[in-house]
Amino acid sequence: MFTIGKLARETGVKVQTVRYYEDIGLMPEAERSAGNQRLYTQAHIDRLGFIRHGRELGFPLDAIRTLLDLSDKPDASCGEADEIARAQLAEVESRIARLEALKTELTRMISQCAHGTAADCRVIEVLASTDHAHCASDDHLADAVPRIAPPPPQS
Repeated sequence: MFTIGKLARETGVKVQTVRYYEDIGLMPEAERSAGNQRLYTQAHIDRLGFIRHGRELGFPLDAIRTLLDLSDKPDASCGEADEIARAQLAEVESRIARLEALKTELTRMISQCAHGTAADCRVIEVLASTDHAHCASDDHLADAVPRIAPPPPQS
């Protein structure tokens, strides 16, 4: 049996995150000792490792929940898991394309900078243009690049 601290160290997940995953039902509630301390098993470590790996690959928590449900049914078809992975791959490819556009725009801004004064700075000029009139394309717009929110609290 493992305490929550030991579970956290074994998996590299913060204690607060373990509690959060229990609260939202991704992790089963742990048994409690006579002193009301959470006690975990190897199965908890394995499940938390699965969740952590899924988060590292960018899967949203709902997808991880579905994948966990599928992993609990070894005889079930893996078609749904494949579909989830394909959707995640498409999202990653889309994000990469948007980041490449962002890289291109930043490179262009920097290369056009005359390295003179701030009054003549191309970077400042482009950023000051709220309508993106000085941008080469709109593919880099901030709302096109998803913010990768930290997992609640941290993992």
